[in-house]
Amino acid sequence: MERRSLYFTGPRTVELRETSTAYSSEEVLVETHVSAVSTGTELLIYNGQAPSDLSADETLDALQGDLSYPLRYGYAAVGAVVETGAAVGDEWLGRTVMAFNPHETHFSASPSDLLAVPDGIEPTEMALYPTVETATTLVLDGRPRLGERVVVFGAGVVGLCAIGLLASFPLSELLVVDPLASRRERARQMGADATVSPNELPVDRWSDALGADGADLVYELSGQPAALDDALALAGYDSRVVVGSWYGTKPAELDLGGDFHRDRVSIESSQVSTLAPELRGRWTFDRRTDAALENLATLPVQSLVTHRIPFEDAPEAYRLVDDRPEDALQVLLTYR
Repeated sequence: MERRSLYFTGPRTVELRETSTAYSSEEVLVETHVSAVSTGTELLIYNGQAPSDLSADETLDALQGDLSYPLRYGYAAVGAVVETGAAVGDEWLGRTVMAFNPHETHFSASPSDLLAVPDGIEPTEMALYPTVETATTLVLDGRPRLGERVVVFGAGVVGLCAIGLLASFPLSELLVVDPLASRRERARQMGADATVSPNELPVDRWSDALGADGADLVYELSGQPAALDDALALAGYDSRVVVGSWYGTKPAELDLGGDFHRDRVSIESSQVSTLAPELRGRWTFDRRTDAALENLATLPVQSLVTHRIPFEDAPEAYRLVDDRPEDALQVLLTYR
């Protein structure tokens, strides 16, 4: 079947190309209705800051090859099953589904690679499922505890969803750092106790909130390597710093010559493609999926959508998220 697919063809260059897709007897054909633009990995690819020799994602069949140009990318497509293979049950026909698939008008997939959109969830909300799944993983990896002091760097879409989940914990303090006033306000709406801009650090008025011992848990979700050094500066003795940002080819220069070693600060990576080793005895991907779907139903994700842009105008969508982050939070591509 003929379709149109979005390709990253060079730094700050996006094209829509005519391609085709076919489905086997064990697959279905999905017509895309909406897909979400990532301001993390996709923006790195858009700006030429992703390592070109790195695999796109070995855990997702839809993302083939590496991150070199030209490439199809994206991982939050929602649409309707319009045709089914001979070996697929009739119950799939007409079902609204979500897939970790690049931005394109149609795609084929095995039913096992699809998530049926639950009753009560709008397609535009389901497009944010990967974001909420990431936030769910961040909270699982951070292991927030009763009465802890938690700081989050970055109030983008992932950061805001993580803040919303962390706000449900009985924490002592939930503090957020972000350079944009509009995002700091959204962080407060999601449950943050206080917010500041990075240029206000160190924060004297947080001395009572953090105490002399500093933060127990810090999340670095800003995508800015310099923020990791600021995160370490707020971390207290025996604290954890969870790095959910992926910096691509941007180097992170850390000052580890001060209190880092004496304070026994732990820096941990968080990655949604895998489960933390210490969780695997009790948690499976299916269990995390169920938890993420429950979180999707409770978080106000619709309020994070600032722009809906027709797929035909996709180049404008990427210019928007790159040039106007103060205005564009979650951008969706619409297909009809």
